This record gives sequence, structure tokens and C-alpha cells, in this order.
Amino acid sequence: MSNLAPSATPIQRIWPGLALAFAGSVAFSGKAIIVKLAYRYGVDAVTLIMYRMLFALPLFLLLSWSAGRGKPALERRDWQVVVGLGFAGYYLASFLDFLGLQYVSASFERLILYLNPTLVLLISVWLFGAQVNRRQLYALALSYAGVVLVFGHELSLAGSEAALGAALVFASALSYAFYLCYSGAEVKRLGALRLTGLATSVACVLCIGQFFLLRPLQAMVVAPEVIWLSILNAVLCTFAPVLMVMMAIERLGATITAQTGMVGPLSTILLGVWLLDEPFTGWVLAGAALVLAGIWLLTRAR
Repeated sequence: MSNLAPSATPIQRIWPGLALAFAGSVAFSGKAIIVKLAYRYGVDAVTLIMYRMLFALPLFLLLSWSAGRGKPALERRDWQVVVGLGFAGYYLASFLDFLGLQYVSASFERLILYLNPTLVLLISVWLFGAQVNRRQLYALALSYAGVVLVFGHELSLAGSEAALGAALVFASALSYAFYLCYSGAEVKRLGALRLTGLATSVACVLCIGQFFLLRPLQAMVVAPEVIWLSILNAVLCTFAPVLMVMMAIERLGATITAQTGMVGPLSTILLGVWLLDEPFTGWVLAGAALVLAGIWLLTRAR
């Protein structure tokens, strides 16, 4: 008789990756909930993002050091690219998102951010001459129809502030889409984890420096709940999801990981209803369904 153990079934081989992708998507989505909870204690966006990045900075420095061990030192060109990507992809995108969350619901914010793949496609067409097929056009139409549907609902609740919040969050998604479009070559040079650690560390320094430029030192005095929420945001909703999603991509590939990530907007909607008392209406459900269907179709079209 053979002493070899039976080989694992396909589902046994992929379930750890699915669990990581699922957990990473839910954790990323929890960021909006934590930010909305922190705003209840009278803190502003500049102070709140400073605390988030202050607690996240040591973790991302450790990540960049660990991922860079045994590899060549960065050249001057690499540092210039890392600073540029850190500014656009993490500092600017995060700050605009925090500002926008002052005016729109967490559910609507997550749906706008989930348009990111469509923005990457449009930027690729504009800058790099990429071709768009009919299925991709259908996907774009579905996704943006869903956002417009929920936007109309937000306008009826928050008025003109909803338009301002939507514009800020959309600008955040656009900034991160540019980061994704231009980071591909540097990922090949440095590796995904090393680049993420370095670029996010740059963003942390910028967010901390921004606070000391715009706010007096006394503004650091905030409610204890803001500190604990910021620690939770930095660890559970910022650093941990990066590792989980990267580990999921290693096991499943980018396509399946992205499709699993569709649970993110749904989890944000449910958490918003549970923790923030946000309304759960047919408009929100229909809009979310259209956005998710569009992103799913876009993933299949690619």
C-alpha cells in the first residue's frame, strides 16, 4: 500500500485564498464605517487621517524593510517614482476620501470607490490608446447607472452636500486609478509588497506633515474613542487588508481575488445599516446590484 496521503481537492487548495480575499475585502470596507463613527466625536478630516497614518507608519516601514531584504537598494529614479505614487495613490486618494465621507453615507462612498476598475479602463483608453469592446461598454453603463441611482437617493437625503461628497470621493477613486495605471512597471522592479510599503510610508509622512502645517499642536487632543478607532483603522482596515489581499492574489490570481472583493460594497452597506443607522432602501439595493453587475461583467470582458 502507498504511504502517500491523498491529494487535496481543488476546493481544499483554494479555500485559504478565498478566505483571505473575503476577509481583506470586508476589512478594507470597514474603513468607511470607522471614519463615520470617529466623526461623531467632533474630529476633522485632517486630524483623523493624521492619526490613522501615524499608527500605520511603523507597520508599513516594517513591511517595506521585510520585503526589501536581500534586494538591491533603490535608485534615485525609484525614489522619485515611489514618492509620486505615494502622493497620488495613498495620500491624495485617502485625504479626498476622508473629506468626502463627511458628506455622504458609507454605503455610497464604497459604491463610488468600487468604480475604480472602470476608471482604470477609461484612463488606459485616454492615455495609452487601449481598445474597448462592446461588453466593456455595457459594463461601464451598468456601473455608472447604479451610482447615479444611489446618488439621486443621497441628494434627496443630504441635498447639495451629497454632490460635494460624491465629487470628493470620485476624485479619490480617480487619484487611485492613476496610481494603478502607473505603478505596473515599478511593481515589476520592486515587487508589490515593497512598493506598497514604501509608497504608503510616503503617504503616512505627508498626512502627518499636513496636520502640523494646518493645525495647532493642541488639535492633537481628541476624544479617547478617536484614538482607539484610529488604531483599529490603521491595523485592521489599512495594514492587514494589504497583506491579506496580496496573499490571496498569490494563491488565487488577481481575477478571482477581484471577483471575491465584490463582497466589499455589500459588507459596507450592511455595516452602515447596523452601526451607523444608515437607511437601507430599494434604491440602495438596486444601485449596488447594478454596480456589482457592471464590475463583474468588466472582469469577465477582460
